[in-house]
This record gives sequence, C-alpha cells and structure tokens, in this order.
Amino acid sequence: MINFQQPAFLRFANSSWRFRLFLLWKLPAAWFMGIRVRSVNLKECVAILPFSWFSQNPFRSTYFAAQCAAGELSTGLPALAYLQGKPPVSMLVTRIEAEFYKKADQTLAFTFTDGDAMAAVIEEALSSGEAKIFRANSVARLPDGEVAASVWVEWSFKRKKS
Repeated sequence: MINFQQPAFLRFANSSWRFRLFLLWKLPAAWFMGIRVRSVNLKECVAILPFSWFSQNPFRSTYFAAQCAAGELSTGLPALAYLQGKPPVSMLVTRIEAEFYKKADQTLAFTFTDGDAMAAVIEEALSSGEAKIFRANSVARLPDGEVAASVWVEWSFKRKKS
C-alpha cells in the first residue's frame, strides 16, 4: 500500500474513481459487488452496497456475505486513514457478527461512526506494543432510513516489530 499522510489518504478514499481502482486491485470481490465509499473521515465512514445481480442471493435479497464485506470496509477505512504516517501496525479482522432485521432488496448504506474510540484503541496498541481489540459496529440502512442490518467487526491492532 502506498504510504500516504492522512489528508492525502482521505482525498484518495473519497475519490470515487481512484478508490474503485484500488478496490479492483486489492479487494476485487468488493469491487465486483459494487461496494463504494460515499464518505470517509477519521470519525466515520459510509459505504454503499447496491442491490444488483452481483450482490444478491437466490432469494432476491442482498447476500449476507456482501453485507459483511460492506460492514468490514466501512469500519476498516477510518482505521486505515488514522494509521497513515504512524508506525507500522498489524490490522486484522478476528471476528464478524451480524444481525439482519429486514429483507435487503434495495441499496444499503453502511455507517460506522465510532472513529474516535477506534483511534484511542489504536494509540493504546501503538504505545503498549500489545495487541488491542476494537469491536466496531456498522449499521445498514435502506434508502427510507429503516435499519436492515448491523454488522460488528472485531479488529485487532498490534504494532509491528521494527
């Protein structure tokens, strides 16, 4: 991955065409499903998962794995942005949980809003050298604002040894 400073990384991640090329290169499944970023900063991220042939299951709803992928992206991007310009950190998904409340047969917007708490855990991992866990929640909403799903992604952060 290119070593950006935070403002440059955020411009890159918020640039639709550049970030789509990045997804094609690094996360082709997310690219194939059509996941895109509506907005990202250090505090929150909104990822969009369109309802299409590429993301649906045989029951004409959005496939659960596509929803988990969008939830992972929406929680991971603020962490990646925060880590720009910092010492190398290992960032790993250690667990995913999801609850599905409503049939997802329309475009979903996955929103993560706890970037400040995630940044505090990352700083703790950087200063201690120990692995620290953060449980991030991304809420998926239908276009009318109704909650369709919640995805919890457990991230482990650990400073890499130099």
